[in-house]
Amino acid sequence: MSASDKDSIQNIIKVAFAVCLVCSVIVSVAAVSLKPIQKANKQVEIKKNILAAAGLLKADKSIDEQFEVITTRMVDMRTGNFSTDLDIATYNQRKASKDPKQSEKLGRDKDIASIKRLENYSKIYVVESNGKLQTLILPVRGYGLWSTMRGFVALESDLNTIVGLGFYEHAETPGLGGEIDNPKWKKMWVGKKLFDNTGVMKAAVKKGPVDSSISVENEHMVDGLSGATLTSNGVTNLIRFWMGKDGFAPFLNKLKAGEA
Repeated sequence: MSASDKDSIQNIIKVAFAVCLVCSVIVSVAAVSLKPIQKANKQVEIKKNILAAAGLLKADKSIDEQFEVITTRMVDMRTGNFSTDLDIATYNQRKASKDPKQSEKLGRDKDIASIKRLENYSKIYVVESNGKLQTLILPVRGYGLWSTMRGFVALESDLNTIVGLGFYEHAETPGLGGEIDNPKWKKMWVGKKLFDNTGVMKAAVKKGPVDSSISVENEHMVDGLSGATLTSNGVTNLIRFWMGKDGFAPFLNKLKAGEA
């Protein structure tokens, strides 16, 4: 082959194609081989966030070891009862929430968290001591400014007092809505009440700082995120949806009554 043939457009295209083919094969093989590791890391991260929401996360122990105190159970969202209908180990809740056969489409009047569909079954996480409930950790999600925020709310045994709130996935603006990850802001939720003495939902992110001299604000609200009104509203909406009658409220009420 002459030098002119090597430099021809046709030959250059062939070489480029061969390089692209080899690179694509390498990337594909890497993606397939790394998928189990990525999946395992994701599960560890979720467990870490569950522990953090429950106030149980420690730096000196492995996540799996710490997670041994937590029991994963399934709740039928349509009845508010515990369920053994599905295999917890294989159940993919995110996939179920998008499947019309495993979820229900929400009307605009119900969908205050903008999640579109509610799965028929949800995993929940329980910490017990001597057979008695200590902490209940519930998965929550809702739309902020740019993304669906996914996280966990942990409640004390009274099923009203918040132990912690945290998000493991979102794409809110760093420095603004992204402040939902700020430890100082998350700490504000500790001890807040979901409902007032009459059973009315009061938990919320206030627009601006909370006035501690006003009892309803001091007991139920946290400071708003500066410059992130839509994210703040999104957090309020997701809490009120998931803790409300269209979310976990039927389950919470049955659990309180010992009927779940």
